[in-house]
Amino acid sequence: MADPKGFMTTPREEWPRRPVEERARDWDEVCVPGALLPIVSRQADRCMDCGVPFCHEACPLGNLIPEWNDLVSREDWRTASDRLHATNNFPEFTGRLCPAPCEAGCVLAINQPAVTIKNVECAIADRAWEEGFTPPRPPERLSGRTVAVIGSGPAGLAAAQQLTRAGHTVVVFEKDDRIGGLMRYGIPEFKMEKRHLERRIEQMRAEGTGFRTSTAVGRDVPAATLRARYDAVVLATGATAWRDLAVPGRELGGVHQAMEYLPLSNRVREGDLEVSPLSAAGRHVVIVGGGDTGADCLGTAVRQGAASVTQLDIYAQPGAERDEEAEPWPTYPRVYRLSAAHEEARDLRTAPAANADARLFAASTLRFTGDGDGRVRALHLVEVDPRRRPLPGTERTLPADLVLLALGFSGPDRRDGLVEQLGLAVGARGTIARDGGFATSVPGVFAAGDAARGQSLVVWAIAEGRSVAAAVDRHLTGDSRLPAPVSPFDRPMAV
Repeated sequence: MADPKGFMTTPREEWPRRPVEERARDWDEVCVPGALLPIVSRQADRCMDCGVPFCHEACPLGNLIPEWNDLVSREDWRTASDRLHATNNFPEFTGRLCPAPCEAGCVLAINQPAVTIKNVECAIADRAWEEGFTPPRPPERLSGRTVAVIGSGPAGLAAAQQLTRAGHTVVVFEKDDRIGGLMRYGIPEFKMEKRHLERRIEQMRAEGTGFRTSTAVGRDVPAATLRARYDAVVLATGATAWRDLAVPGRELGGVHQAMEYLPLSNRVREGDLEVSPLSAAGRHVVIVGGGDTGADCLGTAVRQGAASVTQLDIYAQPGAERDEEAEPWPTYPRVYRLSAAHEEARDLRTAPAANADARLFAASTLRFTGDGDGRVRALHLVEVDPRRRPLPGTERTLPADLVLLALGFSGPDRRDGLVEQLGLAVGARGTIARDGGFATSVPGVFAAGDAARGQSLVVWAIAEGRSVAAAVDRHLTGDSRLPAPVSPFDRPMAV
């Protein structure tokens, strides 16, 4: 480490966000442009070079965090980029979207604020693009083997890039009209501007990866045709089968899934629509679900000009500090966090009370009610105890003419018939079953990411994409030099 006392002398300083009143009026990323580089070298100096880097273990990608922290503190950006890209294909994605389990595992976090690992990662990735440290890396020779990757989210893209660089001819099939999966149509622009995604796609094209959009395998292309044409198939379709809410009034107009609402907003940003048909403008919006997707809906509704926004979380409000008994270091703790979207909802007076959090914790939806036109007008809720049992006398009603359900996903979407056409085994949770080598029950067909693991993080998706690429390369050639950061036997895996 460049400064052996950095962790004692330098406080944690995060990437500053733009003022709420400014950023809530546009769709640009919420952090101050260019403000990260001046502070990130000092933050990298806080790395303790602890000898046993729990941050490395906490990261599904096995990122070489102490190494690139030291390199950044010395301002050796090129080598830092090399070390970062050695384990992560898309650090500009994870540097913006990952919840940073690595920081929860930072040894400094035992009794001090952790090193700002996520910010350092993002700074390296952005600097690498600015300085030209990430040119396309086409293979020196082709293997003559072909691979179809179904799905263009982070798992599919990571698998495709790794396999292309190994010399195989890879085509990515995407059912939507643009590449990117949920990063394209699920993640709002204010969390990650799409220019970062476009830049990687162009890099992959230059390396030789092919892309076919508006092509749903199973519907537009029979699965049997794909298997006959390609030597291996990778399923990285994600877990897009959303969970519903079976309560009275669910059928009313104005009650929609989050993933019906968010893609339309993103299509406005892409120029496909002038105004979203589900715009929150002037509406009382209630979001059911306390996770990141709900927060994305919250920030979107604020920018669309909602009259009010409330987010319901069935869990009790967590404390400000880690519960050392229930969630001891280095596990990822459930603590009270105020995201950029929650700041905006509070400060723009779209919360239920001025300067209050837009979230209602320990709240469970009882029913929706409407009026004669068949549209929702109110949401009825009740407070619950830690076991989700209703507390008598706590019922209340919220005005609601747009309700968004952000309750997570149960597995891959089965409507295209792909799973049935391939004859794949499916686990109890609805995910695609696979063995320890990412192989499904059908020879030559592999599965990775949320489709097999279940709903998870962007960092897990990239790690699984890299791992399934190594498994496919080994299947095609008998051996592989591709790194495989994730072993399904070493870490829990949904089947």
